[in-house]
Amino acid sequence: MKKGFTWRKLFNDIHLWLGLASGLVLFLVCLTGTIFTFHTEIEEALEPGKFSVQVPANAVALSPDELIIKLQQAQKGKVTALQIPQDPAKPYRFTLKKEEGDKGGKPEGEKAKAEGAKPAMAAGPGAGGEGQKGGKGGPGGPGGGGGRGKTYLVDQYTGEVKGTTDGPAHEFFETAEAIHRSLLVKGEPGALNPGKIVVGASTIIFVFIILTGLVIWFPKKLKNWKQGLKIKTSGNWKRINHDLHNSLGFYSSFFLLIMALTGLCWSFDWYRAGASAVIGDQIFKQRTEKPMTSDLASKTAQQPSISDILNITNGILPYEGNYRISLPADSTGAVVVNKSKSGFFTLSASDKVQLDQYTGKALKVEKFADKKFNEKIAASVKGLHVGEIFGTFSKIIYFIVCLIATSLPITGTLIWWNKLKKKSKGSQVAPRAAVTRA
Repeated sequence: MKKGFTWRKLFNDIHLWLGLASGLVLFLVCLTGTIFTFHTEIEEALEPGKFSVQVPANAVALSPDELIIKLQQAQKGKVTALQIPQDPAKPYRFTLKKEEGDKGGKPEGEKAKAEGAKPAMAAGPGAGGEGQKGGKGGPGGPGGGGGRGKTYLVDQYTGEVKGTTDGPAHEFFETAEAIHRSLLVKGEPGALNPGKIVVGASTIIFVFIILTGLVIWFPKKLKNWKQGLKIKTSGNWKRINHDLHNSLGFYSSFFLLIMALTGLCWSFDWYRAGASAVIGDQIFKQRTEKPMTSDLASKTAQQPSISDILNITNGILPYEGNYRISLPADSTGAVVVNKSKSGFFTLSASDKVQLDQYTGKALKVEKFADKKFNEKIAASVKGLHVGEIFGTFSKIIYFIVCLIATSLPITGTLIWWNKLKKKSKGSQVAPRAAVTRA
């Protein structure tokens, strides 16, 4: 006799079939998310000679202006941004964009002379950015002169160029990120990317899987609620597998919902626009935000150096931290400085100062602590998705949660397979029993 309709059975069926339909994609997305969590730390650990510097006894770093002139002369390009870490044992990072006519253009002496002048106001894309990690064409990513340029690691004590952020490990993590976002499908600029759509659709399905899983997790009898919180290690492998899926899925559900809901902001423009409307502030607005305008009437022969810019910024934001300085794209743009703290349990939020490139006057100051709650949420979408929101502490939690998420399609499929085998055995035993009774 067939069992009647129950809401629990309906949610169970939705959870099962959605999981089977999206399991492979979700496995790949969660696996690459797990791999990518500590990509920066792994890259630096694999190439310590490039990502670290010897701090001399009298640790006095060369001025950023001097380092820029040296790098521009050596690499025949323009520095568009630089990053100065709080840790004195880490090198400075300079984003340099090759000049358009670099191949067979001006004579080398002329280029060196032109590139050495006024480093603090070198031409290049301004915009404060959103503190994004190194990616293609961005700070920290391979550029080869295209896009926003290539990032060079420079010893601030000697001026030695230790290399770029390119390398085998970087390429590996870049591939992992491409799988995570679009399953390695490369779409045309401005066109819909099929890979992104598949990942986005699977992520939406994942949200429903999590929600239906939470409904299924609640026991029929409330007095048995503790059973869903532990794994019975003394049981057989089927029971252990069931408990792993049930209990670990429950413990990780809150974080997985955050990851899924924020991850959709990269998949669909309509979702990002809708989420921005709900939050009340634009998500990723730093991407399209233009720098303030400098006062051309104040232009003089002696402009503030980057050292001056840092001193002015420290007067406004008096704390130790990491700097990311975006240089003006033209004669009217402002210098944009993002400053943030670092540490094991530090909120990954940056304060932003825009300064007149001619006078050093503060044109706009945006402190994260002064933002409204909804603005903080909108500005923290990336940190909430990748686990950087509370420094290394949250990244450890996200790594564990992503590892659990990677296991859920496997343990869930095994539960379904075991039930199929049980039903198959049951259907074979029933006719034999009927013959015996006859």
